[in-house]
Amino acid sequence: MKRIILRPGEEERILLGHPWVYGNEIDRVLENKEPAQLVPGECADVESSRKKYLGRALVNPNSKITARLYSPSKEGIDKGFFKRRIREAVLRRSFFRNLSNESTRLVFAEADFLPGLIIDSFTGWPLAEIEATVTQRPITFELVQAALGPPRFWLSVQFLIWGMDCRREIIIEALREVVTIVNAADTENDEVYPAAFIPDGALCGIFDKSTAHVRELEGLPLREEAVWGTFPEGGIVIFEGDLPFIVDTPQGQKTGFFLDQRDNHLLAGRYAAMLQEEAGIGLHILDACSYTGGFGLHALCQAGKLTLLDISAAALETARKNAALTDTEDRVTVIEGNVFDELRNLVWHKEQFDMVILDPPAFAKSRNSLEEALRGYKEINLRAIKLVRPGGIFVSCSCSQAVDEILFKRMIAEAAADAERRLIQIDFRFQAQDHPILAGYDESLYLKCEFFRVL
Repeated sequence: MKRIILRPGEEERILLGHPWVYGNEIDRVLENKEPAQLVPGECADVESSRKKYLGRALVNPNSKITARLYSPSKEGIDKGFFKRRIREAVLRRSFFRNLSNESTRLVFAEADFLPGLIIDSFTGWPLAEIEATVTQRPITFELVQAALGPPRFWLSVQFLIWGMDCRREIIIEALREVVTIVNAADTENDEVYPAAFIPDGALCGIFDKSTAHVRELEGLPLREEAVWGTFPEGGIVIFEGDLPFIVDTPQGQKTGFFLDQRDNHLLAGRYAAMLQEEAGIGLHILDACSYTGGFGLHALCQAGKLTLLDISAAALETARKNAALTDTEDRVTVIEGNVFDELRNLVWHKEQFDMVILDPPAFAKSRNSLEEALRGYKEINLRAIKLVRPGGIFVSCSCSQAVDEILFKRMIAEAAADAERRLIQIDFRFQAQDHPILAGYDESLYLKCEFFRVL
């Protein structure tokens, strides 16, 4: 096994729990006490300059992040390893998700000690089957289950680094066995685990959605294909709370749906209901950077109307279909365009909304682009704040890891000052619990979602 020896003092961050080793932190690489070269995808042991053992890592010398630690001990990385780690991650989700009927992120890369591996489970039914069988609108989970039987499952997987990509076949095998085999015994320690959450025959497909930019930084090509089973044409329908949403993994962004905002979507709905009860009239809601309407459709109350703004025509078309499933399409208007331009136009026309939701993409991919990203965030937040009527609610999000909570809150305060409005914070949330935050690894805490009353 090759050994990575760090430069003096470079172990401090790792000792606090950070799992990455950058190339400029490495002093030398040894194999049998002789100088050696790292090979993409192999494992290596990481040591401090004083020979303190720090853990075992997956390496790629062609990446700025040269080593990603996956274990504090010298354990191997075979199918049994992946079964244990995936099983442990699934069991952690069972504390706060009903895996038999809720879609969830099963594995969140480094935060689940599986660097560069993302696994989402989507639970529902094919859209085509619902449209052919269920005529009543709005549809409900109980209504669809009565017509089509128990929900089925599709898994969306991302292999983001070389060390995971070259082990794709055994990872898929391990994943299938963990999620579908009842009372599987661990052959190494003979420990019996609880029953799998996917009933026999209910797993319909595993889709490889490895299209993230980080693969290019790793020297890997982008890839998008079914690796087991099939994914239904037209997508599947999952439920988030009481509302149905279409997930089309081959056509959608990331793994197909933004599960990290689930709890914030539901919270926006609760605040909208409270605001409508207070106002006594239907609300006019703007969901900017709406994607397929996750925030806006939850916030749309019985007597209100909703404007969805997004640059993607495909996302807005799916949002229309989602509105049709909830029987609200006659109260939903869509605007296809750039958020900077369209918010400017709405301000120019003196539009006012009872609730404005702003959930833009990550402007800051790294700290090198932080200053420019903050200017962009401030600009759209300023315009969004101007669109909220006095007493209304403003929801602002950032999924840029480089924009931490302090910078995020300061940016919004500056935007409000320039808009000559005052904000009262009523809530502040992060990503959903199935996207765990690992202490010492700040990159795992990336999503911020703040709720305000606007004066």
